[in-house]
Amino acid sequence: MKNNSLVFPKKLYFFMLPALALFVVFWVVPIFQLFYYSVTDFNGVNYDYNFVGFDNFKILFSEGTLVNSIKNTLIYALLVVVGTNILGLAVAMALNTKLRGKTFFRTCSFMPALFSAIVVGFIWSYVYMPGSGMISSIIDLFGGDGSNVNLIGGFNTALIAIIIVDIWKGFGTTMIIYLAGLQTVDESLIEAGRIDGCSTWKLFTKVKLPLISSTITINIILNVIAGLKAFDYSFIMTNGGPGKATNTLMYTIYKIAFKDQMMGKASALSVVSFIVIIAITIFMLRLLNKKEVEM
Repeated sequence: MKNNSLVFPKKLYFFMLPALALFVVFWVVPIFQLFYYSVTDFNGVNYDYNFVGFDNFKILFSEGTLVNSIKNTLIYALLVVVGTNILGLAVAMALNTKLRGKTFFRTCSFMPALFSAIVVGFIWSYVYMPGSGMISSIIDLFGGDGSNVNLIGGFNTALIAIIIVDIWKGFGTTMIIYLAGLQTVDESLIEAGRIDGCSTWKLFTKVKLPLISSTITINIILNVIAGLKAFDYSFIMTNGGPGKATNTLMYTIYKIAFKDQMMGKASALSVVSFIVIIAITIFMLRLLNKKEVEM
């Protein structure tokens, strides 16, 4: 007897058309436009533009804009991934114990993730403010001169300063995902490890980490993508400065497109960014999936 419950009526495919149309209009078409404008001198306003071939890409490489932006973005992404995952996993491990008031601490840890980037950026701008900010006040309290400490104004410290802000805001989400993974670990395995004489460190590295390897992969990929798309704090806190110290790929694209009104050049940089992000994401997925199998 034929099982009619498995038959999918063809007319139901029509219900997919609205979503498919939105996907094409707001994703596929802009992608093709991006590649098209990257080989023109379009300024974003006047449609009387010319075809310039790969000149935009040559300019980006020759003037150092692309190299500087990629360098800052890779540093940003690397430190955000490392910092967010280490802090998130450490807090998750601490809050996965029989700690009194752990629900309260979990809520407090996750709260920064609930604030918008604009709010977080302005709050931390006052924390970093030389002379009257929280860090300067603490230094003054211990007899130092806080007015000389300007973390977001220093060429060598500005990028690190906004990375710290991103880690502070993002570790709560990472912590929740790790906490969910840790709660799936069978306690009988932990007890068996203790009976066999495993130390706390060995239980962590040889039992818990392999069992939450898929959770680690999810968190790292999410943080890599977020780090490569970094824009908010460069825009809100430093405006890309001092100099080009915090010019990430996304901020540079914004600056070229809307401040310099060179949409063609910005599109060329977007194409390069698109390729770089896709390549890094695929590489990380393959690497982490291989590690999961090894674990």
